[in-house]
Amino acid sequence: MKIICVNKKANFNFFLLQKFTAGIALKGTEIKSIRQGKVNIQDAFCVFTSPYQLQIRQMHIAEYDHGNIYNHDVYRARQLLLKKKELNKLRGNLEEGITIIPTSLFLSDKNLVKVEIALARGKKLFDKRETIKKRDLERCMQKFDYEDL
Repeated sequence: MKIICVNKKANFNFFLLQKFTAGIALKGTEIKSIRQGKVNIQDAFCVFTSPYQLQIRQMHIAEYDHGNIYNHDVYRARQLLLKKKELNKLRGNLEEGITIIPTSLFLSDKNLVKVEIALARGKKLFDKRETIKKRDLERCMQKFDYEDL
């Protein structure tokens, strides 16, 4: 498993409730750009277009250098490939204030592109401050422990 892209702001801006792994329906030039690492999922989100179709939107995959006229649209909506049971779980847990966001993009052992998506609830400002405090405290504790050795 090779991680290509990670959404670092997902843990800071959201509480991640439940995670799923999904495949993505891609075109030829998109997979080549992804393997080069030219992808960004910071602003991406997932939407149900019909009862059993989940799409990822605003995922930026740069144009392939040698793609000429066969290049893809950079912000095209891409279909996610999940089992019906997983789609039902996702739709059943959607309520007001909960969204589906991608957390990471990776190549599986079989060289297939997979995306890890999560049900997420947005954090308030005081929750973000609490996260910053915890992170700073952990850094101080690590620094203190290393100096004693």
